[in-house]
Amino acid sequence: MDPYVLVRGLHIFSAFILFGTGLGTAFHMYVACRSGAVAGIARVARQVVLADWLFTLPAGFIQLATGLWLVHLAGHDLTAPWLLLSYLLYATAGAAWLVVVKLQLDLQRLAVTAMDQGSELPDRFWQAFRLWVRLGWVGFVSLIGIFVLMIARPALW
Repeated sequence: MDPYVLVRGLHIFSAFILFGTGLGTAFHMYVACRSGAVAGIARVARQVVLADWLFTLPAGFIQLATGLWLVHLAGHDLTAPWLLLSYLLYATAGAAWLVVVKLQLDLQRLAVTAMDQGSELPDRFWQAFRLWVRLGWVGFVSLIGIFVLMIARPALW
């Protein structure tokens, strides 16, 4: 099999995993948090973090490795403007994801504490949740931008 076709297939598959897992877990976490059900939030947050470690993190590394390999196999200039912007968006999405995972752990901890104490979710929970939503949009928009750049490969400057 042609190495380019194989690497491109891995790259596309890992993009599906990265984007699909991100969208699915974000939806699941958002709905759980909006429900206000403290025990459910604690459980879902734990599951979402697990999914991030099992699927999102490996897919992110595979994306990086196969992307750079494809650039090499296709003979593209590593400093082509569309690639530079892609790198920036990828770093932005990755940085947002790291903070999101930390926030998910915080949301889980706060929900478990509230559940154990039989209390409502504290204001800190809702502040962290709002930041989690904002950063989720940053990651989502960044990945959409990367998809557009990978497909169009526009001459930017």
